[in-house]
Amino acid sequence: MQENRESTKVGLIGCGAIAKLIAEAVERKLVICDELVFYDQDTKKAETLKSALRFPATVVSGIEEMLTLKPKVIVEAASQQAAREYAEQIATEGIDLIVMSTGALLDLNLQSSKIHVPAGAIGGLDALSSAALAGIDEVVFTSRKNPRAFEMHNKEAKVVYEGTAEEAARLYPRKMNVAATLALTVKPAKVLVQVVSDPGVQRNTHEFRVKWQFGEMFLRFANDPHPENPRTSALAAWSAIKLLQTLLLNST
Repeated sequence: MQENRESTKVGLIGCGAIAKLIAEAVERKLVICDELVFYDQDTKKAETLKSALRFPATVVSGIEEMLTLKPKVIVEAASQQAAREYAEQIATEGIDLIVMSTGALLDLNLQSSKIHVPAGAIGGLDALSSAALAGIDEVVFTSRKNPRAFEMHNKEAKVVYEGTAEEAARLYPRKMNVAATLALTVKPAKVLVQVVSDPGVQRNTHEFRVKWQFGEMFLRFANDPHPENPRTSALAAWSAIKLLQTLLLNST
């Protein structure tokens, strides 16, 4: 006789491009769960995503209703405002939360093993976090995106921002989650950010240079934009999918 197994649900807050790719990965069995639970302030977006799937899915009217369904993991893929509003509540319920809008975490100062940050559009965070323990002297992050990501039409490369990661995440809440992730990784070191609108690049290009106590690092990532949202790299969604895989496997 088979042992009864508790149904495994995954919640998605926000039903845009990232949520769609995650849902498709679930349907393809790249992520193993029994049901998806969708919430979006625009209920029509949630219903549209549900209707595009063959996989079991439920649309809820708010976070309280989502929590009553007891998902194992919730993915925030909506906005910094959503992350600020719901992160502590979700973590307090003992539910793992993957935060895509990482800029929100710079302000919240939450200490919880239930809150997880995916690598997003970059890698090398394991090396960075290790270097941060020893001591980081400098981190310089440069992000280049095609002008259409900024709704601009410049014909030559143009610096649109220079400053701190914290301010970059506030000014560009949907474009600078990478800078926020770097800032969270290397604390208390500061990340200097340069954002460039560059018609010469078709891929979202991120570079960071790090000087630390025992050496230097230079990493560069050039990622295709998500086909439905040029502000987001497809790799950001896939990093959430990989983290979701891991969390669900660890919960079984």
